[in-house]
Order: sequence, then C-alpha cells, then structure tokens
Amino acid sequence: MRIIVGITGATGTIYGVRLLEALKGIDDVKVYLVMSKWAEKNLEIETKYTLEYVKGLADFNCEYSDLAAGISSGSFITEGMVILPCSMKTLSSIANGFDDNLISRAAGVMIKESRKLVLCPRETPLSPIHLENMLKLSQIGVKMMPPMPAFYNKPQTIDDIINHHIMKILDQFGIPYDKVKRWKA
Repeated sequence: MRIIVGITGATGTIYGVRLLEALKGIDDVKVYLVMSKWAEKNLEIETKYTLEYVKGLADFNCEYSDLAAGISSGSFITEGMVILPCSMKTLSSIANGFDDNLISRAAGVMIKESRKLVLCPRETPLSPIHLENMLKLSQIGVKMMPPMPAFYNKPQTIDDIINHHIMKILDQFGIPYDKVKRWKA
C-alpha cells in the first residue's frame, strides 16, 4: 500500500508528524512525504522535531516544487493521500484545480483517479469561502477531517487528543491503530 502524506503550513504540524510516526514500520505501507516550505517553518516553530527526523519517517521524500515526481501522475498507483494539516490556501488550490505545487497536484490526481483523499483543514473561524471549498470537495468524495478533539475517551494529554485524530484518519485506510480508546457503549 502506498500512501501520500502532505504537510502544509497551517498550524498543527504535530498531527502530520504523528501520522508519519504511526505509519512508520508498518510492513505493507510505503509513505511518500511532501512538505511545503511553511510546513517546514511551522515544524521548527511548533515542535521539538527536526526536519531530518520527520523526513526520516517517510519511505520517500518528494520536493514540493517537483511537478514531475511520480506521485504527480495517475499512473502511479496509491491507496490515497492525506493532507495534515491542510492550509486554506491548499484547500482552495485543490478545490479550484490550481495544481501549482506537488501537494495540490497529487491531490488533484487522487480526485481524477477516484482515490481516497483526506483533508484535515486547520483554521478557525471558518469563512464562507472556506466552507464553500470544503463543501465543493466533500460533494465529490473528498473526506474533510478537521482535527477536532473527542472527549468520550477522556483525554488526559495533548497526545491523547492527537492520537485520536490519527486513529480516525487511519480508519479511512483500514489501518488499525491501538494507541487510543474507541467508543464503547
């Protein structure tokens, strides 16, 4: 299974890092990572992690500006793509087919090839334009999964909140994740 992970410049870079950590070491999953320059900057501002560490979590690293990368083509078979966090700039680019970088191009490929595309927008408050773009994409099958905490699992730490969101994303790909409590009625 090949999964593309895009990390953009919205706040919440730790979510992208945690997703990569969760996918690392799963034998049948190969991860293709693309980070924007602002994702790299936010990594430095928001976390203790180095760029080298994060890139080391992926099986393959693709340059943000490389529109000739394998993942830019529909003939490159993947299970799908997750953009976490997804900036509103990236969301707008995808919603309007403006494939000016590898993240938005790969997302466009997911849409045209009817593959899984999970966007995790990180912005508040949401403007009517943001909502229209999310609606436009969700109506064609793109999953909108903003990082929103659950409290039924009684989170004790920020890690508990982050891990719950990672579980929800991995559920979209049928990948088990046992670091969180699931709902039990």
